[in-house]
Order: sequence, then structure tokens, then C-alpha cells
Amino acid sequence: MVEGSMTQGAGQEPVVRTATLRDFRVPPYAQTPVPPEAQAAPPSPVPPPTEPGPPAGAAAPPAPVPPRAPEPHPGNVVVGDEQPDGYTPTERDLPVIRRGDTVQVRTVTEPAPGAEDSPGPLYVVGDVHGYLDELLAALAAQGLVDADGKWSAGNARLWFLGDFTDRGPDGIGVIDLVMRLSAEAAAAGGYCKALMGNHELLLIGAKRFADTPVNSGAGTATFQAAWLLNGGQKADMERLQDVHLQWMSRLDAVVEQDGHLLLHSDTTAYLDYGSTIEDVNDTITAILTRNDADECWDLFRKLTKRFAFRDEGGPQAVRELLSTYGGQRVVHGHSPIPYLLGEVGAEDGEEDSGPVINGPHVYADGLAIAMDGGVTMAGKLLVVQLPLHD
Repeated sequence: MVEGSMTQGAGQEPVVRTATLRDFRVPPYAQTPVPPEAQAAPPSPVPPPTEPGPPAGAAAPPAPVPPRAPEPHPGNVVVGDEQPDGYTPTERDLPVIRRGDTVQVRTVTEPAPGAEDSPGPLYVVGDVHGYLDELLAALAAQGLVDADGKWSAGNARLWFLGDFTDRGPDGIGVIDLVMRLSAEAAAAGGYCKALMGNHELLLIGAKRFADTPVNSGAGTATFQAAWLLNGGQKADMERLQDVHLQWMSRLDAVVEQDGHLLLHSDTTAYLDYGSTIEDVNDTITAILTRNDADECWDLFRKLTKRFAFRDEGGPQAVRELLSTYGGQRVVHGHSPIPYLLGEVGAEDGEEDSGPVINGPHVYADGLAIAMDGGVTMAGKLLVVQLPLHD
């Protein structure tokens, strides 16, 4: 059964957030940009395998359970940083968009009036990374949940942009909350849905494949080592159940809503998986169903890439996605706004002030909206209503 605990970080020491850069180093497999002209044509979509339905009148069989991988052994993993001396991410691997290149926006807080049978207001949530208390507070501030954390928004529509676990204290509690709100919202005439983030792929891989070597393109690697390097929490792995794995494995990667193309990562790598939204989602689901470690690693590696929408080529990259999948704006998480603004702490431990994040930011000629407020670096967990108004 899904755990119903709503307490954050139960049974573990307090998590201290830091404004330093070390948690967001870009690993080697995510550093090398792929020029548009070098990208291969999108592979033919592979439909997920189907199974015959139950006989008439018979109860539906339970969903297939992914094979259990051996329990991971975090203490046995030692991972080198593979970075040169004096490495500072914001100088090379994490180039920033200065404040003058971004647009600070305000969000609409009142639902637009309309007929009772029209769709409810649309909300999106940026990266959560295990910060359950902050998530509940942000949802309550928008009137989406009540004081008990129950759905209170009627027919409103809510989309999470992925990355529920790792770095923060209660990733499984976040997943349990989203699963519960999905049922409560549906019963009230709205919905609560979620997209696949790279950290969902990482957690699935760490559980299924553990220390199995994979072809990283730069030597051997393992999901277990990458999970630990990217903030994997022992408490999350201990509480991870089959129902959580099944739920994560079936998440869509891309969706279009009211002219907004919602996805987790600011990358054009989605184009490698299909020429339509349905193709992309079916292909990624099929990859996870086949359960091949190398294939899953390649998917994780591609959806970990970032910054495709920045600099001079950013607007064109966004237009390529929009022309392929539809929509007028891309809405994404993954790359924290503090990096886009250069508002991050220094490696020497100076933490006199955290990043100042008041809301999402629009960039790439107004075509992209960044939603990761940097909650893991004392920023802000963003829950906002779309569309945004300057």
C-alpha cells in the first residue's frame, strides 16, 4: 500500500540546504552539446507491448510488477568527480543568462470566469526534490489544497513538471502526495498529473539495475553511482515500493495544454524519441518496459542535458520543439532559475543571502518559461497559474 505519512524527513536528521554550486555540477555525460545538424533522425516509435484483456466479467489482473533489483549498497560506491582542479560550474558548464536577459513575471492568482463545464484554471509545479513541507505550503497558497493537504480546487488542472525525489528529505512523501491528489482532484472534476523528470529515471534505474555497469560513452558507469552523486537519499530508497516504481514508469514526458508545451528538461533531446507527443510518450514508456540497462541509461543521459534554450540559438531550439509538438510556449523545470540569473552562492561557503526568486522567468525571446525556483539551494518552490502575464 502507498504510505500515507505527510511528515517531512521522519526518522532522519534535518536536511540543511546550501546555496553552493556543488549539488548542481553537470556530469560528463550531460556536458557535451549535440549540434542540431548532428542529431539523428528520430527513431521510429516503439509501441509498448500489449496484453490481452481479461474475459468479460472477470476482474482486471494486477499491473505487472517490474523485477526487483538487488538492494543497493550506498556505502560501497565511490565516484570520482572527474573535474579539473579549480572547477567552477558557472564559469564553463553552467553559463548564465544575466538578469537583463530575463523577464520577471507575475502570476494570475484568480481563476478566469467561465461556464461550469469549461476546463478549470491551469497550474504548474516546478522541481520539488523531496521538499514536502514547502510543496504543501506552495499548493495551499494557491488554494489548491486545504489546511489538511486535501484537494480543494474543484475542477482546477495541476501539472507537476517532474523531479520529485533526491536532495531533499522526503521524496517518497512527495510521490505519495501527488498520487493521492490525483485521485482527489479527479473526484472533484479536475485533475492532478505529473511528467517524467530525469530524477525519476535515475531512481528507477538505481532500483532496477543498482551497480550493473552501463555504457556511458565515457567509460563505465552505474545508475547507483549516478543516483548517489545526484543527491540520492537512503530513506527514499528504503521506502520505495513497487507501486511507486509502476507509477513513475508510466508518466508521460511531454504534454500540450492551452498552448503551453510542458516538459521537464530544457533540451531538444525529446525530438530523438518521436515526431509527435504521443510518439515520444509511447517510445519512452516502451524503453522502460523493455528494462534494458544501457537503453535506460541513454534515455536518462539525454534527458539530463540542459540549457538548449539559452544564448543565441535558444529561440530557434524552442521553435523547433513547438513546430514539431505544438504550442506557443515551452514550460520547463530542470535548470534552476538561480543559475539562469547567476544568483548562486560561492564554493567558499559564503551564505549571507540566498537567491532571490520571486516567480518563474521568461526567456528565449519570450518562448520559454523556466519553473525550477531552486528550492534545493534555498530558493523557492514554484506553483503558478498559466498563462503568465507580464
